[in-house]
Amino acid sequence: MNASSAVATRGASVTPEPSGTAARLIYRHTLPIRIMHWINVIALTLMLFSGLQIFNAHPYLYWGNRSDQGTAWLAMDAHQDAAGNLVGTTRIGQHQVNSTGVLGVSKGSDGTPVARGFPSWLTVPSAGWLAMGRRWHFFFAWVFVLNGLCYISYSIARRHLQRDMWPTRADWRGIGRSILDHIRFRHPHGAEALRYNILQRLAYLTVIFIFGVGIVLMGLAMSPRMDAVLSPLVEAVGGRQSARSIHFIVAWAFVAFVLIHVFEVLISGVFNQLRGMITGYYKVDAVVPEPVEPAVPADPVVAEPAPIAEDPRHE
Repeated sequence: MNASSAVATRGASVTPEPSGTAARLIYRHTLPIRIMHWINVIALTLMLFSGLQIFNAHPYLYWGNRSDQGTAWLAMDAHQDAAGNLVGTTRIGQHQVNSTGVLGVSKGSDGTPVARGFPSWLTVPSAGWLAMGRRWHFFFAWVFVLNGLCYISYSIARRHLQRDMWPTRADWRGIGRSILDHIRFRHPHGAEALRYNILQRLAYLTVIFIFGVGIVLMGLAMSPRMDAVLSPLVEAVGGRQSARSIHFIVAWAFVAFVLIHVFEVLISGVFNQLRGMITGYYKVDAVVPEPVEPAVPADPVVAEPAPIAEDPRHE
């Protein structure tokens, strides 16, 4: 029999029904973690959209320090065909595709095709306003940095990073099983669902310390004002144009992570996952043991008295 439980206190559960599977609510995510999570959602979203607005000012990417014409490894171009229609193309290396309507050429505010790297519905602000796009981008970039520093400090102080995210030896030994479970869309239940598996731990650590740190450093490396401070870093990645390319690639790596994360939320119980990140409470299933029938006491056995041995001295 399935039974639902009322909201439980942190780490505690409500007394379930005597048999079957009962549901209990666990206080899983603390308030600071939830606040920082949603700040990140807002900051990353607006950083992406405003970053694409900045990219539209020059929709080409290069390696090295120079941006010579014809040397871009990524190019979003617009040209007219024989009939005079505006055609958008996207080229990566030597491979080029027609991307009219989305990349290179998309509809403007009046519905007519205009030359734009990314469409207006994907940029903030939607109009071709480079200065305002930079302001939005830099403001939310600092929100992202400060929020990230708060998250790392809080996680270390509360041992969330060491306890819940750093892989253990048992995690490494079970990585094969974890991969198979993800391929088969098998998700843990009960108390096991409260623990990050090895793939989740590696993904979160990669996003925080590689993607997060990398995108900030590459953003700073693109700034001419940071040449004196970060010149060794700029040289290490091959130049300012290389830093811009890496910044762009990591930004889309963030997008890929978010899409996978959202997909996992959808298939593992979207309502339960959202409730956990909004209220802090997450529902898990707990197996309740079957009641044991009391044993019927047996009739008492009266032991016969042991025979009395004769004293040999009386012989």
